[in-house]
Amino acid sequence: MSFTDPQTVTISGAAVSLPRVSTEGDETVYRSADATVELSVGHSVTGKGRLRHSLRVDHSKIGPDWQVPSENKKESMSVNIVFDLPQTGYTAVEAKAVYDGFIAQVQASSAALITKLLAGES
Repeated sequence: MSFTDPQTVTISGAAVSLPRVSTEGDETVYRSADATVELSVGHSVTGKGRLRHSLRVDHSKIGPDWQVPSENKKESMSVNIVFDLPQTGYTAVEAKAVYDGFIAQVQASSAALITKLLAGES
């Protein structure tokens, strides 16, 4: 079973369409037409036998070079969520319950926790 194609991510109020561009094994990539936004989905087993399910958004833009402000350069960032599970012991429902608690904490008070995190607080 695969995700719907295309996927959509909304950044700063603008919906970005991300058609599927590759599927290789347990990894799938969705990318915007201008290649500035990419969604990667992956599933793997670690060397220690743990299950990893990951979802990642990469974003890039062109902006002034801080060293040479008269020149522009490409900058990029990413946001990830990784589920790291033992092969037995947690059901999908239990893992989702932990995720739901995590997301509720992250989104509380207009995502104040993320604002503080990005400001370097801990």
